[in-house]
Amino acid sequence: MAEVDVRQQTAEPQRSQSLERQRQSELQPVVEVSEHDGKLEVVADLPGVKETDVKVEVTDEGLVIQGERRREHEEKGEGFYRSERTYGQFYRLIPLPEGANLDQARAEFRNGELRVSLAVPEQQRKVRQIPISTSPAERKEAMSQAAGGQQGQGRRAG
Repeated sequence: MAEVDVRQQTAEPQRSQSLERQRQSELQPVVEVSEHDGKLEVVADLPGVKETDVKVEVTDEGLVIQGERRREHEEKGEGFYRSERTYGQFYRLIPLPEGANLDQARAEFRNGELRVSLAVPEQQRKVRQIPISTSPAERKEAMSQAAGGQQGQGRRAG
């Protein structure tokens, strides 16, 4: 009877899942979202992607950036030729704030960078600092250290 290494059988699917996750993360564009001067600006880095391979739309869920990334790499050397091709789709959903003016949304694609801007209402921002408290044990320790330091000072002075 042939022995079967169970570790090898379970490692192979995990390895292929890990490679698939890595491939998907390489396809996903890096997105930066900022808000200033009453405008929400979304910038997506899409190096090597053509404008015709990108689609931007607004749905009930938010701003959708999707498309296909194609990458080809060739390497020739003495006695060898290597060619790699990577194809895959990406999809990013960016939630939009309530009251965003979708009619004024604008998208611009230049040098592998997609910029989408749209008007958003100025919102009253309520900022309140939250005090940080220590645990009772830490407070007791701090008080005893403070008291010990004062007692030591008192002895030296007298």
